[in-house]
Amino acid sequence: MTAPPATDPVLAGRLRADLLVAGLTVDGVAARLGTLAAAALRREQSLPALVVTDDATDVSGILLRLFTLGRPVPAAALDAALPSLGVAGAIELGLVRVLHAEREQEEVVQACCDLRPYADDTHDWWVASDLGKAVTSEPLTPDHVLGISGASTTLASWTIRRPVRRVLDLGVGCGVQALHLAAHCESIVGTDVSERALAFASFNAELAGVRLDLRHGDLLDPVVGERFDLVVSNPPFVITPRDGDVPYYIYRDGGRAGDTLVRSLVRSVGEVLEPGGVAQFLGNWEVPVGRTWRDVWSEWLAGVGLDAWVVQREVQDPAEYAELWARDGGTVPGTPAHDRMYAAWLRDFASRGVESVGYGFVTLQRPGLDREPWVSLDEVPGPVAEPMGPTIDAGLRARTWLAEHPDDDLLSVAWSCAPDVTEERYGRPGAEDPAVILVRQGGGLRRVVQAGTWLAGYLGVADGSLRAGVALDAMASVLGVSEAEVRAELVPQIRDLVADGLLVR
Repeated sequence: MTAPPATDPVLAGRLRADLLVAGLTVDGVAARLGTLAAAALRREQSLPALVVTDDATDVSGILLRLFTLGRPVPAAALDAALPSLGVAGAIELGLVRVLHAEREQEEVVQACCDLRPYADDTHDWWVASDLGKAVTSEPLTPDHVLGISGASTTLASWTIRRPVRRVLDLGVGCGVQALHLAAHCESIVGTDVSERALAFASFNAELAGVRLDLRHGDLLDPVVGERFDLVVSNPPFVITPRDGDVPYYIYRDGGRAGDTLVRSLVRSVGEVLEPGGVAQFLGNWEVPVGRTWRDVWSEWLAGVGLDAWVVQREVQDPAEYAELWARDGGTVPGTPAHDRMYAAWLRDFASRGVESVGYGFVTLQRPGLDREPWVSLDEVPGPVAEPMGPTIDAGLRARTWLAEHPDDDLLSVAWSCAPDVTEERYGRPGAEDPAVILVRQGGGLRRVVQAGTWLAGYLGVADGSLRAGVALDAMASVLGVSEAEVRAELVPQIRDLVADGLLVR
């Protein structure tokens, strides 16, 4: 494995300028490769991209083959593709190396790392990481530095984007989250147990013109005694057996038994949060036989003193989990190496009586006021809005408002159904009344709520013109029931709809 790229502000500036001129952006690559090859490359299938860039002579094609597809290119072609940096500058940065050229043959260069474009709505970036096994045809080393992944893009999508003063990117990796955070955070501290990851993060930050305070250490050790407005983490949450049959990778394995790493983060992250500060991270959690995932989280959160919103997105049994991560380790099903890994995972889960493993997104908040923390444990397996950050931000604010305001305050607001809320009614042909009324959220978590007659009646008049308490009391009068009875049934339901954004002010 080669060393990470060097951090040199002058050479990084030249490289950035050359990549922009070359059109090596997310949109530029999609246009160069075409729909089919670009979609395959996002699935880490490189063959279609190799086919459409075979014998490429254009600048974009040359850079794609070298840095994204890992194929050698003529040194002269790279020199022309990077006119400001040149081959000499690329070698000095550690991006490429010259392959041995036989007499009278054209000199060629080979990429020393993966370098590919990345973007959000307003920025074009490039992310360097270690070459993958599809390029090297070799097993990953324990200190392999992963590039852009499904987990990293999920975390970026779900992160709230409030302007804040100070943020911690815990487990910074190659720096993907830090690139996003730089747009709304004044100061970013990035920590990682991997020195190689910190070196890649330093290079990627320099290439993007982003300033990072990078520190080496495990979890919160490098920031003991400090406070942050936001903590973001894609921690090594994979539950891995600690024996010789399963390879260890720093980027995914926490080196602890079971889900200890995620549990310890839940119980300790509040120490570094400012009042009102938020921590967001991905995780896995084990669910033992005879318990539910909500039981597990209720136990984890007991006494922590933090508001908590956990969204479980997936559930796997131990065999499914073992199959997923054995494939990630590069083994082929049916081979002895794969079978040993598979069996090791099954033995490990069985030793703790694990029935299933949950995966999802965690948002924790240190209350800004002296009050009991709120807890919301939601299971959302289906599609959700993209990006999810605005939904999480709105839901966090709504849940906090509800925790800090009694029912009288709730009833004094003239709530409105959100613009994306629709109603569906189902019934038998010829029936006077519907048998089922569904209230559906078009965006956000895409909630579907089965509404009773009273709730449907209230939502029908919830247009922002009538305070909730007045509307409920009027309904009670029309129905000929007591106001207390209507409020007892509908106030908890209104609270739930406000929390999830179906009712807004």
